[in-house]
Amino acid sequence: MSSKPVRRIDQVVIRFAGDSGDGMQLTGTRFTSETAILGNDLSTLPNFPAEIRAPQGTLPGVSSFQLQFADHRVLTPGDAPDVLVAMNPAALKANLRDLPRGSMLIVNTDEFTKRNLGKVGYETSPLEDDSLESWHVHPVALTSITVEALAKFDLTRKEKERAKNMFALGLLSWLYTRPMDGTETFLKNKFGDEPELLEANIAALHAGFHYGETTEDFAVAYEVAPARMPEGTYRNITGNLALAYGLVSASHRSGLPLVLGSYPITPASDVLHTLSGLKRYGVTTLQAEDEIAGVGAALGAAFGGAIGVTTTSGPGLALKSETIGLGVALELPLVVVDIQRGGPSTGLPTKTEQADLLQAMFGRNGESPVAVLAPRSPADCFDAAMEAVRIATAYRTPVLLLSDGYLANGSEPWRIPDVAHLPTIDVEFATQPNGEDAKGNPTFHPFLRDPETLARSWAVPGTKGLEHRVGGLEKADVTGHISYDPENHDRMVRLRQGKIDAIAKTIQPLEVDDPTGNADVLVLGWGSTYGPIAAATRLVRNAGGTVARAHLRHLNPLPANTGEVLRSYRRVIVPEMNLGQLALLLRAKYLVDVRSHTAVRGLPFTATEIADVLRQEVSA
Repeated sequence: MSSKPVRRIDQVVIRFAGDSGDGMQLTGTRFTSETAILGNDLSTLPNFPAEIRAPQGTLPGVSSFQLQFADHRVLTPGDAPDVLVAMNPAALKANLRDLPRGSMLIVNTDEFTKRNLGKVGYETSPLEDDSLESWHVHPVALTSITVEALAKFDLTRKEKERAKNMFALGLLSWLYTRPMDGTETFLKNKFGDEPELLEANIAALHAGFHYGETTEDFAVAYEVAPARMPEGTYRNITGNLALAYGLVSASHRSGLPLVLGSYPITPASDVLHTLSGLKRYGVTTLQAEDEIAGVGAALGAAFGGAIGVTTTSGPGLALKSETIGLGVALELPLVVVDIQRGGPSTGLPTKTEQADLLQAMFGRNGESPVAVLAPRSPADCFDAAMEAVRIATAYRTPVLLLSDGYLANGSEPWRIPDVAHLPTIDVEFATQPNGEDAKGNPTFHPFLRDPETLARSWAVPGTKGLEHRVGGLEKADVTGHISYDPENHDRMVRLRQGKIDAIAKTIQPLEVDDPTGNADVLVLGWGSTYGPIAAATRLVRNAGGTVARAHLRHLNPLPANTGEVLRSYRRVIVPEMNLGQLALLLRAKYLVDVRSHTAVRGLPFTATEIADVLRQEVSA
């Protein structure tokens, strides 16, 4: 235990920043894991370049990892860091504008060479020209101290320098009273067959911790007490991992095998990686040659009686659109996971955005309705995945699940559910003929529908007596024969739309958080805007303002009471990471003057930004 005083604080925001090869994502992930073990609530924001190895020491090559942890409920990774760890001049210059004056700045002085300073446009070192006097600067020769601490190891200087992120992790672990046992276990698993590297990394970790204890530069350590959370067993989880687990859980609760047809694409690839390791749970994964083959395999699996899933991001969703339309025509359950990223085209592969909503709603030829829903947080990706499978199987329809890069890579504590208490997903296949042919003989009518859901019968191919035709050509209602009859086409189009509309009967009404009951401004969000909106609402209310808040998970169909809720408020504000796509849909459907607040920066909203907008509307 440190001999220095330990000060109790209620929350802190830390950002690690350096080259994309400096191990900042690993450092942040390990710090997050140790923080989760202590019981703090937390939220993270990894932010890294799209290049596998961006130019070293340059602004485009900066990689950062931000987390907020607290002794109370955390809704976002934080608007701005309280502590910035800058591993080089590029990291400093790229992130200093976000660091409030008076905050802590830990700088790796070894990297502030003339060459590195010149790469980012510094004529003189900011460590020497008083330009950083408004911050609490802690200059630390991270690289050289790490190399010196590893002098006894038979490693090259470059190998020793690579351990500087472990030194930084050790230093921050001391500063915020974090354990390091989990990181040591992680290192043993990672470097178990390379004992010299293993011991060197552990030594660097402890060297950083002991540096904090002994240096005069840090006079105090900090402690954040555990947050009060509902009783249960928790683990830290990212959105992509939660989504994969949700799909597997839905497979087990339905009793159907899960088949994933996918093509690797950022930021969706982790779902494929995770599911490929879960074959023992009845999961089959196919890494296809392209996006079209991936969705084709998933739709074929659905025809065969499995839960067919395909994962992608915006560009891949565009390629899959024809096959999704085929799924609408075949009326088969298909789950399409779109982890949204900055666009158009290749766009910003590693940055977040919410700009695929209209593509999800209308990005197919003809009247081609599908169900659309969106998780609100990394942990909520689990429940949203289960809900997507429920809707797909109950209504025999493609379902588009819209996550995004912020949720996919971000993490938070997740209370592990009791599997026995997860919702049951009941699926019934046709096993007997359900009608008669023209001669009065028993036959199977593939488009004979359930009167409540309007879902057609689902027969596994090869079931005796249930032979039937499927394909993209329009089918006759009930019989499923190819039909060009105008009235039949009109009826089938309306039935497919009616099936999607019927989903609204099984989803919860839109809930409004309006504690006083007299707010006249409503802020409405969807997807990953949940955290920033909730945090902004908290700020406004704490300052004496009254504002109501609601959040949509189901985007098509919308909850049945959505129009009533919107018309109950003088002003409705919809923050979105696009140019107003949900607002456009709400205006068109309900004729309500919905106002957009939009940003497409590749980053999530800050709570302060939304709070400022709400204050203006509340006082208007």
